[in-house]
Amino acid sequence: MKIYTKTGDAGTTALFGGTRVKKYNLRIESYGTVDELNSYIGLIKDQEISNTIKDSLLKIQNELFTLGSMLATPPDKETLKNGKERLNIPKVDENSILYLENEIDKMDAELPQMTHFILPGGHQAVSFCHIARCVCRRAERLSVELNDHETLNNDILKYLNRLSDFLFVLARKLSKDLLMEEIKWIPEKK
Repeated sequence: MKIYTKTGDAGTTALFGGTRVKKYNLRIESYGTVDELNSYIGLIKDQEISNTIKDSLLKIQNELFTLGSMLATPPDKETLKNGKERLNIPKVDENSILYLENEIDKMDAELPQMTHFILPGGHQAVSFCHIARCVCRRAERLSVELNDHETLNNDILKYLNRLSDFLFVLARKLSKDLLMEEIKWIPEKK
């Protein structure tokens, strides 16, 4: 399989099912941002963090690849002419969302109650979590906009929303694990 196909040289790319669209198409922006998010999660996973967290992040990376595939498939191309699903892979679903919620609850149980907004920073691994959280929110916004034009599987939107929560709580957990003080946002008095 060659890496370069030359089919995108005119500024178009193919979705699953063969439909060609401009590379700035909202569907491409949505799954491209999920791909960017996946790369940042890989960067978090490469930090000196617990193997338990690394395992969770690897599971999430796999889910994001699946979610990107779901976004790359237009609704009218989800099934083949013979009635079978085009994507013969497990979908991001309610179980995927419950996994994130359970992981959030486990991490949150170890953390002090939040009394202020928290500024990103304090440690490189924590900062990477916040960058990933922001990219996740962008992926969610793009997917919500896409959903306004073409109905998406609602689990995609729920998963991205919950994943940004997971990344925020992970940043707090890593601050605690790495013995870093969270940077509280305290507005300056004028």
